[in-house]
Amino acid sequence: MPKTRSLAWSELKIGIVAAIAVGLTSLLVVSVGGTGGFPWQQYELKTRFANVQGLKTGAVVRVAGVEVGKVDEIKFVGSEVEVDLKVNKDQRERIRTESRASIGSLSLLGEPVIDITPTTQGTPLEDGAFIPSGRAQGQLSDVASSATESLVQATALLRDIQAGKGTVGKLFSDDQLYKEITAFVDAAEGVTNNLRKGDGTLGRLIRDPAAYERLSTSLDNLQVITKRINSGEGSLGQLVNDDALAKSLTSATGNIDQITANLKKGEGTAGKLLTDQELYDRFNALAGRVDKVLSDLQSGEGTAGRLLQDKQLYENMSAAVGELRALLGDIRKDPKKYLNVRVSIF
Repeated sequence: MPKTRSLAWSELKIGIVAAIAVGLTSLLVVSVGGTGGFPWQQYELKTRFANVQGLKTGAVVRVAGVEVGKVDEIKFVGSEVEVDLKVNKDQRERIRTESRASIGSLSLLGEPVIDITPTTQGTPLEDGAFIPSGRAQGQLSDVASSATESLVQATALLRDIQAGKGTVGKLFSDDQLYKEITAFVDAAEGVTNNLRKGDGTLGRLIRDPAAYERLSTSLDNLQVITKRINSGEGSLGQLVNDDALAKSLTSATGNIDQITANLKKGEGTAGKLLTDQELYDRFNALAGRVDKVLSDLQSGEGTAGRLLQDKQLYENMSAAVGELRALLGDIRKDPKKYLNVRVSIF
């Protein structure tokens, strides 16, 4: 009996040592084989996506491109997919309420991973907290969508060109436009040839040294005039450089402003004429009376109107004036005939 008990205790010790060795080996494998560390070194986070794009349990979780955990569980919640994450606790200060989780990939065509954006804003997320999901930029689907859209636009553009739409389309399909462009090119070529030959004003300017010299002389004269103006010579130079003249112009401008202000205020005769309603009414009434007088004259009313309009009256007055002139002439010639003075004494 004692021998049997000794053998059982020895076997039990061997089993205990073996179990401890297996446990330590498992922990070592977990610690070395994954970046998540031991379970007590991790905490849980959750996020949701409308489409996980083939994401699997055990996929890598990255923060700023650094592997910090694994995907623990994937399950449906309503129409969305909830993803449970196991992340190292030392990332708690980097993963905050302003962080966003998105689905990325290890390479252009690699397996999906979870990317979490680090931030210093917000508060750190506690164990079991929820990270809002976002869309990662530069995904393969985005590139394919952009490429497809570009191909569609290019196809539509080629169809428009083939149909003759737009300037480029007309250039390819409109014979008249082609002829006009050809004619324009020919005309441009003709102008270029004329310039090379020295024909025309511009051609002479290019080919004739004398024309160039005259132009150069004109530019020199213009430069001399400009220097004289800058130095204050001549009337224009004084106008530009004389401070006293500038002050005089400023003073004149101020006086004009003052006169304009007085006119607006109704001061003076001109100001009253512009602003006094009573004076305006009097002038208006006077103009009305003048119009009435002129209208009466034109219609032949009154003595002056008849004198202007009645031809017979005009002729009678003209004859009377003629007779009066004749009488005055006779009186001058023989005053005694008409001026007979008799003196009688009673």
